[in-house]
Parts: sequence; C-alpha cells; structure tokens
Amino acid sequence: MEMCSQLHLNPWNSVLELTKTSQEQGIDPLSWAIQVSSKLSSVGVSLPSSELANVLVSHICWDNNVPTAWKFLEKAMAHKIVPSLLVLGLLSARVMPYRHSHPAAFRLYMELLERHAFTVKQYAPLPDYQKIMNSLDAILNFSQIFTLQTNEPGVRLVQFVFSIVWQLVNASLDDEGLLQLTPEKQSKWPTETKDMDVDHHDSYNEKKNEHRERLKTYNTVMAIELIGKFLKNKVTSRILYLARQNMSTQWGIFIQRIQLLAKNSSALRNSEVMTPDGLLHLISDKQKNMSHYCQKSSLLEFHGILQSTPLDDSTGLCLGVSRSALWLPLDLLLEDAMDGYQVNATSAIEVIAGLVKTLQAINSTSWYEIFLGLWMAALRLVQRERDPIEGPVPRLDTRMCMLLSITTLVISDLVEEEESIATDEIEGAMDSNNQVPRTRRTDLIFSVQNLTEYHSLLTPPKSVIDKANQAAAKAMMFISGINVGTAYFECISMPDMPMNCSGNLHHLIVEACIARNLLDTSAYFWSGYVSGHINQLPQSVPNQVSDWSLFMKGASLTPSMVIALVSTPATSLAEIEKVFEVAVNGSDDERIAAATILCGASLICGWNIQEHTVYFITRLLSPPVPVDYSGCDSYLIGYAPMLNVLLVGIAPVDCVQIFSVHGLVPQLAGSLMTICEVFGSCVPNISWTLTSGEEISAHAVFSNAFALLLKLWRFNHPPVEYGVGDVPPVGSQLTPEYLLLVRNSHLVSSGNMLKDPNRRRLAKVASSSSPKPIFVDSFPKLKVWYRQHLACIASPLSGLVNGTPVYRTVDTLLNMMFKRINRGCQSVTSGSSSSSGPGSEDTYLRPKLPAWDILEAVPFVADAALTACSHGRLSPRELCTGLKDLADYLPATLATIVSYFSAEVTRGVWKQVFMNGTDWPSPAANLSNVEEHIKKILAATGVDVPSLAAGGSSPAALPLPLAAFVSLTITYKLDKASQRFLNLAGPALESLAAGCPWPCMPIVASLWTQKAKRWSDFLVFSASRTVFLHSNDAVVQLLKSCFSATLGLNSTCITSNGGVGALLGHGFGSHFSGGISPVAPGILYLRVYRSIRDIMFLREEIVAILMQLVKDITFTGLPRERFEKLKKVKSGMKHGHLSFAAAITKVKLAASLGASFIFLSGGLGLVQSLIKETLPSWFMSIHWSKQEGDSGAMLPLLRGYALAYLMALCGAFIWGVDSSSSASKRRPKILECHLEFVASAVDGKISLGCDPVTWRAYVSGFLSLMVRCMPSWVVEVDVELLKRLSEGLRRWNEKELAFALLGVGGVGTMGAAAEQIIETDLRPFSPFS
Repeated sequence: MEMCSQLHLNPWNSVLELTKTSQEQGIDPLSWAIQVSSKLSSVGVSLPSSELANVLVSHICWDNNVPTAWKFLEKAMAHKIVPSLLVLGLLSARVMPYRHSHPAAFRLYMELLERHAFTVKQYAPLPDYQKIMNSLDAILNFSQIFTLQTNEPGVRLVQFVFSIVWQLVNASLDDEGLLQLTPEKQSKWPTETKDMDVDHHDSYNEKKNEHRERLKTYNTVMAIELIGKFLKNKVTSRILYLARQNMSTQWGIFIQRIQLLAKNSSALRNSEVMTPDGLLHLISDKQKNMSHYCQKSSLLEFHGILQSTPLDDSTGLCLGVSRSALWLPLDLLLEDAMDGYQVNATSAIEVIAGLVKTLQAINSTSWYEIFLGLWMAALRLVQRERDPIEGPVPRLDTRMCMLLSITTLVISDLVEEEESIATDEIEGAMDSNNQVPRTRRTDLIFSVQNLTEYHSLLTPPKSVIDKANQAAAKAMMFISGINVGTAYFECISMPDMPMNCSGNLHHLIVEACIARNLLDTSAYFWSGYVSGHINQLPQSVPNQVSDWSLFMKGASLTPSMVIALVSTPATSLAEIEKVFEVAVNGSDDERIAAATILCGASLICGWNIQEHTVYFITRLLSPPVPVDYSGCDSYLIGYAPMLNVLLVGIAPVDCVQIFSVHGLVPQLAGSLMTICEVFGSCVPNISWTLTSGEEISAHAVFSNAFALLLKLWRFNHPPVEYGVGDVPPVGSQLTPEYLLLVRNSHLVSSGNMLKDPNRRRLAKVASSSSPKPIFVDSFPKLKVWYRQHLACIASPLSGLVNGTPVYRTVDTLLNMMFKRINRGCQSVTSGSSSSSGPGSEDTYLRPKLPAWDILEAVPFVADAALTACSHGRLSPRELCTGLKDLADYLPATLATIVSYFSAEVTRGVWKQVFMNGTDWPSPAANLSNVEEHIKKILAATGVDVPSLAAGGSSPAALPLPLAAFVSLTITYKLDKASQRFLNLAGPALESLAAGCPWPCMPIVASLWTQKAKRWSDFLVFSASRTVFLHSNDAVVQLLKSCFSATLGLNSTCITSNGGVGALLGHGFGSHFSGGISPVAPGILYLRVYRSIRDIMFLREEIVAILMQLVKDITFTGLPRERFEKLKKVKSGMKHGHLSFAAAITKVKLAASLGASFIFLSGGLGLVQSLIKETLPSWFMSIHWSKQEGDSGAMLPLLRGYALAYLMALCGAFIWGVDSSSSASKRRPKILECHLEFVASAVDGKISLGCDPVTWRAYVSGFLSLMVRCMPSWVVEVDVELLKRLSEGLRRWNEKELAFALLGVGGVGTMGAAAEQIIETDLRPFSPFS
C-alpha cells in the first residue's frame, strides 16, 4: 500500500527504476513500453506524457547514453507514450552541442528526426497539443528568436520545424568550419560543439578516434541530406513555406547560410543523395510561387494554356488575338493620354509603371516580355499618327515624347527599383562578392535588341527621319573609332556621309536608353545595328563646332546663336543647366533668350533630356527672389518679360501634354496661380518691350498665364458632372484645390528617403519652386473668381447692384465694347444709361483696370450684351464685334465668357436663332459634306447618324449663346498669337455645342470648316463624337463594336483577326487614300467617354456585353460534339483542349478590354461601384436561357472565369498589385466588403441566382489570382474572413487553394494554414522541389 501511494505521488522514480531494471535484464523495448504505459495509466497520468519525455531524455543525456535507452525512447515515441515533437525538441537542445563528443547520439537523434518529424499529422489531435507546443517554445526560445507574439499551436509548429532545420544547417556549417564566415559568426541556438569527458561505455566503440572522426563526417553528410528531405517532404516543405512567407528576415538569414553551405561544403559534395545545385534549387526563388499549391484550380490550368503561347506577332501590328494582345491595356492607356482636351494630375510615368507591374504579375510573364510589349505599344502609338491631322490636339511631338522619354523613364525606374531593393537585401551579407541582381536590366537589353524584328513599327515619321539618321551616323562613327561630340551631327547632312547612315526609331530608342544609363555604347556593336564603318571623315563633311559646344565654351547669346539653340535640342543635362543659370542670373535680355531656348527644340524633341527641360522651365515659372530686391510690389513683376516668353512658349497643346505626361501639372498650376494673382492685381500702366520688338503689359502676362492655368482642368464643366458612387466626383480631380493638394503631397514626400525615382523627381521640383504648401486661400483674387465661376454655372446670374465698383466696371466695359451704339444715345444695359453720354474719343479709351476687376464684371457684361441682342437692341454683328473687342482688350475674358455661355445654354432659356447667312453665318455650304463624312467615320461602329436636316427647308438654328460664341471664335485668325486662346476656346466650344440638341455640333463644325479648311478632319471628327453624347444606346453599340473588333468575332472562325490593330486602327483623317475613312471604334470611344454625363451605366453594360461575348465565343469556338463531351467531365478541360485554349484566350482578352474601359472611363469611383454593387447584383440575379443549356459546363465555366479576370484586373489597374500607390490605401475596405459577400454566399447566407458552376469558377478563379498575382491584397483582408473563405473552399474540395489562401494571409493565418497541412491530405507537391 505504501509503495502504491508513493507511485501516485511520484511515478517518475518508479518509471526510471523500471527502465534501469529493463536495461540490465535486456527486456524487449515493446514489453518495457507496455509496462510503462500500464503503470502510468493506473495512476491517472494521461498519455502521451510531457513529463515522461523530460525524464527519459534526461536519463539518456548523458549517464545512460546506451543503445537500449535510445531504443526504449524510440518505442515510447512510436506508441505515443511521449509526445514525439517534444522529445525531438529536447534532444535538439541536449544533443546538438555535444554531437562531437557523442557522434553516435547525434546520429540516433537524426534517425529519430527522420522517423518522426515528417509525421506531424498524427500529433495534432493530441489532448495536450497546445501545452506541448508551448513547452517547445520554452525549450527553443521561439518567441525571442522569431519575435512573433502568438500562442497559436500552428504557428509554434512552423517555428519548431524551421528551428530544427536551421539547427541542422548551423551544425553542418560549424562542423566544416564555415560558421565563422557568416555575419553573426554564431548560431541562434546552442549548436556549437562543447567539450566534455567521453563516456566510458564501450557500446559504440567510441574509444577509437578514427571511428569517431568517420562517424562525425558521416553525421555531417546525413544532416545535409536530412535538410534536403525537410525541403522536399510534402508536409514539412509546406510548413517551411509558411516560414518563408511570414518570417522573411529570419528566412533571409537562413537562405544565406544554405547558400554558404552549398558553395563550400565538402560533405555536400560527398553526398550520394544531394548535390550543391540540388540544394540551391530547393530554396530558389523559382520555387516560392504559391501557384504550385493551386494546381487543382481550373483557373490556373487555363492560365497555363495562355503561358504556352509565345510572343509570336512578328508584324508587330498586333493583328489577331495572340500573345501580344496581353498588352492591350498599355495601348489603350498610351492612346488615352493623347486626348488634348484633358491633362492629368498624375504622372504618366507612375500610371504606366503601375500598369506594367500589374500586367507582368497578372500574366505571369518575364520582364523581357513586358518590356518588349511596352516598347511595341509605344511604337504603335507613334505609327498610328505618323501623318496627324491638323487641329488643336496633340500631334506627333507628344507621341514621340511617350516613346523616347516617358517609356524610357518608366523602364529606368523599374530597373532602378529592382536594383535598389536587391542592394538593400544584400547589405550585411557574408559574401562581399555578392552582386546586385540585374534581371530587369538584362531583360531590357534583350527587349531593345529584339525590336529589330518588328520592321514596320520602326519606320520613322518624316519629321523624325533626320534625327534617326543622325543617331545611326553617331553609332557608325563610334565603332569606326572617330570621336566627335553628339551635337556635331546637327552640323552635317546625311548625303555628306560616305556610307548609308539610314536610321530608324530603333536607333533613337537606343540613344534614349544610353542617355539614361540603361545601355552603354556596346549597343553600337550589335549585329546589324549599323551598316558598316569608315576610316576617316570625308573632306565633304564640314569641320565645324556645334552651336551648343560654342555656348558651353562661353559664346554670348547673340540673336543668331539663340535661333540656332532654339532650333537644335540640347544633348546633355549640363547644357540645359547652363541655360537655366543664364535665365536666373543673366541680364533681362539674356533671361529672355534663355527662356526662349528652353521652350524650343529642347522641350519639343530633346527626348534624351526632356525631363530636365520641363523641370527647369517649371522652376523658372517660380523664379528666385533677386538678392538686391527691396520693393513693395511682388518681385515677379521684374521677371515679366521672361515669364511671358515661358508662358507663350509652353502654351501649344503638345507642350501642355508633355508637361502633363511628366507629372508636372500640379507644380505648373501652383506657379501659374501665383503669376495670375500678382499680374491680375496690377493696373496695366507699365509695359515691357521684348527683344522681338513686341510690347507687353500686365494684362498680357496675366492672360497668357490664366489661359494656360484653365487648360489644366475642365473649367467650363460642372464639378458634379461625374459624381460616381461614394467617392468624390471625377471632376473634382480637375479643380484648383485638387491640383494644389497633389502638388503639396509631392512637397511632403520630399522630406522622406524616397526610393521611387519618379516621386523623387516630382519632390525635387515641388521643393525647389516653393518649399511650403500652398492652398487656394493663398490666392484671394483667384478664389473670388473661382467662386463666381462656380456660382455662374450653378444658378442664373444675380447680384449686380447699382453704384458698386462692379457695376461701374460693367458700365465702363459696355461703353468700350459698344461705343458707336452709345454715341447714338442707345443704351445696351437694361435699366441704365451711359454715364458719360456722347463725348470725345477719350471717353471710350480702354480703361486701366486690374484684370481681376474686369473678370468679375465680365459675366454681367456678357449677360447684358446677350439680352440686348435677344431684344433687338444689338445686331448679331455688333454683339460679336463687341465681344471680340472685350477679348482683345483682355484675352483672359474669353474664359469667363465661355463659363457664362456654357451655363446659359444648359438652362435652355434662350431662343433659337437661325443661321441664315444674313444675321448669323450660315453652315449650308458644306453641312451635307459634314453629314457624309460623319457617316463614313462611324461606319465601322454600326451606329445610325441622325439626319442633319433641321425641319425640312428651314435654315439651321442654334441657341443664342452658342451662336454668339461660335461667331466670336470664327473672328479669330489662325495665327500663333491667337492659337493659345483658341486652344482654350476650342474644347469649350465643342463642349458647349455637344450639350445642345442635335445637330448643333455639326452646324458648328460646318461653320468652322469654312473658316479653317485645314482643320476640316478634326472638326468633322469632333462633330461625329457628339452622336454618342445624345444617346446611351449609341455608346453601347460603340462598346459592342470595340469588343467585336478586338476579338475578331465578325467571322465564324475563332482565330480570325482582331487585337489592337482592329481596335485602334491607324488614326483618322482624309490624308489616307480615298479621303475620310472609318475610324476604329477604340479611337472613337477614347475620345468620347470623357463627355458622357452618366458614366455609371457603363458598369452594367460592360458586364452584359462581356457575358454575351462569352456566349458567342463558346458557341462559335466549339463544335457541337465537344459540348457533349464537356458535360461528362467536371472541369470541361480533358476534351477539346485546343478549342478551350482558344476560347479562354479570347475570354481573358475580353475581360482585359472591359477592365481597361472601366478603369479609364470612371477611375476609382466606377471600379469601386462595380465591385460593391454591380457584381453582387449580377450574381444574385437569374441568368439562364434554353439555348445556354446546350453548352454543358463550358459556358457557365467561362463566364465565371471572365468575371474573375474582370474583377481582378479592375482592382489591379486602379489599386496596383502592391501597396506602392496612393490608391492602394482604399483597397482594404472595398476588397473586404466584396470578400464578405463572397464568404456569405459560399456559407449559404446569401441566395444566388446565377449558375453554380459560374459562381464556383468565379470564386476559385478570383481567389487564385489574388494568391498568385496579388498576395499583398490577401494580407490586408481580415483573418477571420480568410479562414471562412478557406473553409468554404475546402467544402468544395479546393484544398490546395484553401491552403494557399491562408498561406499568403500573413502571420494571422499562418497557424490555420499549418493546421490545414497536418489535417488535410494535400497533393504531394512541394514548393521547394
């Protein structure tokens, strides 16, 4: 009885006695295990017992380190008398430090590892699992080493497996003397060997040193082989993958040690199982992609089909649905940037770079392919308008800027991004010879080399031929050993060269890359790059120094020198910097000359230094305060001549677009507001004479700045015109407040260590122009005008009070405008009379008033003049003459006139006036031609053009404000002086006419065509766009035409031509043979969508069109017998593989086009509305017809995939695939809202109306894309929501995807992912094998 009581109190002494007795008597280990189990069960000890594990390990180490004791321990582990994982943890802490003195024990430990570490699945259900894992933490110090504050057993399991493998690596390094080569020179665990007295037991024959050394060597080989097994095993490799995902810092150190081992281990080279290359392959980046786990996902299967086709569009025109069509969004984005009616606050470099990264991730392509796709898209952009039409729209200069400046900067930034990240990662690495990976740079070089295969895209436009030839000649001279400066080639003509120096766009691309250090001059030696070499320059070639070289050597800026430097672009940053220094520090004349040079060829075609040119121009618009300045007025007044030269120089449409694509619109707006505030407050009593002899006043400087400022946002459109969903209206992104907000954000960023090169450039501009934030409140005069402008748009004009300064200004301006009428004692202002009456000519001299005072009065002036005309007190001719006099007096008034007329037209209170050729100009001479041309332009869309006949034989009619405005604009000459104001009035006139009933815009186009015949193509095209603004049905038809053209569905053959060539065509205009030709539907849509007032309807329409297209693809692409076979298989992919591959290619292309249109048309608001409202509504609605039932699983499957791609692409386009963009901050909320809907539907909490196959395809497809392409999205989702989604996928038997979703979900889901590994029978596929 006493013995039994003692056993209850301390059973471990009894177990130890039993163990020692059994050892001495040679009892069979199984019998021992049965006796121990029986003893412990009898006293109520639950098994497996953690306490017994400690007892047995302590028993062995080291007083009983004999084979029998190890056998007893192994039997206890096998029969779950002790927790195996705990035993392994205890042994690792005890055996590792003494593996040299007890090599046999170390070997036995590794054998136990091999037997039990790979069967963790059987230990999870144990009752004390949580306690066991906490004990392991106490033994191996997980919390301290991995700094993860969590008690989840799944997380502890990951840490345990990672720790065991890491200890094996450290032990192997230490055994071979390599641990000292690591930066830490030690292990995080006590794996370094410790000396101790060798056991006196002779059981292992350890007395022989030779045997001991052989055993130690064998142990090192075995440890390395065991490491490989951990990396290969289907369970432990997945667990280690979780460590890789969630403990990146520690994993990086671990990988460095593996690499050190592979490079230097002699034991590894002696292994018959593992090789150095094999070990490195197991931990290579190629093995880390989570898509390995998604092999069962049918979305990934069809993604694999897409990847199997090469980039084989040898023509480069992207005709047909080939691999090249993957880059369709790039073509659309680049072409969209050419819309001269809109500038962007965001740099095209940032937008394009984000899109490039998105497409590279979504399509799983190499950087070589995406770079080649980007080059080809930019080349197609140039080729579409190699002979552009004339008009106030961007032309070839902007397209060349996109190719040679913007595209090159995008690629340069992406290359720098990779190399800077890699540099950070290898800092502190043990190997000082580590090289920065240059994958992107290498792929760039190959992409530029292989452009020569696309000959049709490389043909230079006429205006660029000389530049291309000079680039080719430069390369030929270089390889010939003739060293001349770059600027030298401006001095010679190509006929003087002894050999053919015919160049193309490829030569210009290479030069642009060399200028930005992406390539070096070794590119000149590429095969076929030049046609030969010469020994010396022939005598016919002039031996002279270029004007830029003379300028750099100190030559003065004489008129002839200025002309030369204006017409020839600078070739280096140093040259542009010197011009800037002259503009800042020179005399007044030198400043004017420098400003003129900067706005010349260096801005327009100095592609290799263009980003520096726009930067310096922007800085000059906010010049520094002179050192000797002490006046009361603004110091900017002293810079008036230089500022005016700059304002005029950058006013052309192409120049504005160049600033826009470089992202300098917010900086430009801030500078222009300051100039407007200063010069708009000046009384024009002083003037300046330019070197050209032109005299300018404060009014001229203000008007030039004001007209340019208004181009930076759609000032004549209501700010709520594009309100979308629960986000700010799209229009608000074009307000002065928004532009300053963006500008200030660049300024704030400048204080950080920015790694994004583009943001660094913008921050530099912002901080140099004005180091402090600026707001609209900083410009009180501008703010007053802006509020009046908004009030004029929102409600009828009111507030003019007799006797106020504004009233007196109104009266003065009316007297100036209509002086002849006032002399006849007839008043224009209703209810008032002339304050002066008939008098001398001086009475009607132009008043000396500040510009802001005049602008405040202009709406009332225009209202009075329009009212007088409607009542017959003014003739139409007198009205237009008066308005023209006002605009000539202060050109900036044109903007306020536009604002007032636009508001009045929308109110519909003014009578129609007949354009009869008597009172008003008549469009009858060519109205029928305009109608015919419009029909030709729209021929490819299938849209009906309404007749232009307005009521039989009645003359055409326009609302009075529109008639007045068009009559005013046609009084302008098409010269350079008027061009900058027509560039402002033109879009406003079109917007004004488009808002009126049909056929107002064609009438306006007819009138203007008579004025400017060379603008005929542009005007007719503008008129054709308004067809879509009056009918949503026409817009839908246009969208259908875009999809059909892209997919080539006009033919019954699924491989018929389509692609970018069919969507965007080759521009428009009568310069093509045969006159006006049909315009590609994509071009039409890109020029129409900004004027669609109800942009929201596009969501449902694009989804509906996409679903109909999937149906058309399904029934067009697969024969009837294929459908019958598809019904018999789950995925529909085992039969008809080729047809399915072709169909899914087109489905993906259709989704890409739909996502691009949604992204471009409505931006963030439309995308979020699609995700939150349209897609859930579609899934809950019923979509089925009898005909669809004949398609088996094919149609619903493809529809699910199409919607998955649409959703993923829309989100990726707007948010990016990572968290680098500002828009990504909105992603978590919207994404979680959508995934909550998905999880609720998967859980059965929401009833769906769509086909179950469609729903499953959508869910598995979208989640697969998130896991594989956008893992950063997954990390942002709530942990519990991810677990719900994962459970739903497991119920669908999508076990691999369920695990993958948790695997990339961050630390919060790591435990659940680990538990899935040990609970689920996952496919035997390892990410490390």
